[in-house]
Amino acid sequence: MSDNCIHFGPDSGQQSAMDSEKFVKRNPHPDFKKVEASRPDWKETSLEFTKTKQPDWKLGKGPNDGGESLKKDHVEIDPYQDGRPAVFNYKLLISAIIPRPIGFVSTRSKDGSSTNLAPFSYFQLINHDPPLFILGFAGGWDRAKDSLANLRDSEECTLNIISEHFIEAANATSINAPYGISEWALTGLHPAPCSVVKASRVKEAIFSVEAKLVETREFESRATPGKKTGVLAIVEGVRFWAREDALNEDKNLLDPAVSNSRV
Repeated sequence: MSDNCIHFGPDSGQQSAMDSEKFVKRNPHPDFKKVEASRPDWKETSLEFTKTKQPDWKLGKGPNDGGESLKKDHVEIDPYQDGRPAVFNYKLLISAIIPRPIGFVSTRSKDGSSTNLAPFSYFQLINHDPPLFILGFAGGWDRAKDSLANLRDSEECTLNIISEHFIEAANATSINAPYGISEWALTGLHPAPCSVVKASRVKEAIFSVEAKLVETREFESRATPGKKTGVLAIVEGVRFWAREDALNEDKNLLDPAVSNSRV
């Protein structure tokens, strides 16, 4: 299961996770495959650069919608209004902060006995010198799931950027697998050796980063004081891996048309 899945209550077992998913209702469809079957087939598309909507826009001109957005009213939301479940903030934020990059994180236990591969929607680049990235884990240290436990113990990981050609395999790592069961076998993706860290990178990824843990910080719930609800990890990129057909001669640009391609 994705390591930033929301959990409620003291029980962090599989049943608790499943019950939490029922409460969150991220997927409102009881049978998603049935819903998916009703949709049009996948359409192959290519990246296209266009002009902005209003290329002749001048400083101070304001919105490009002719002022239509100014006619709309807004609703104030108190994140902790009486009777408002904290999970409502989760649902609101993931529907509002879009698109979000997905960090595809590979970790390995300190003794090398187990490996983990998981997607993270709480992921972002925050600095380039040094190259720093953040990862958000749901739950506290007392309920550390595979990726967080491995990162804490080994102090390293790899970050892999997902492209269309392995989207199904990456999504499969969200499965609710017990600790010690590697998602690599469930995906069919191929681990590739790294130079500095022991955790494997995803061979199919067009861009990967070997990273070392810099620091972590645990957060406490505002709704339920005393309950730990998240851990922030800052990691530093120590090696980059870029597919050669996507990389320019100076090794400082990736072609987005290749990065988003299918092969």
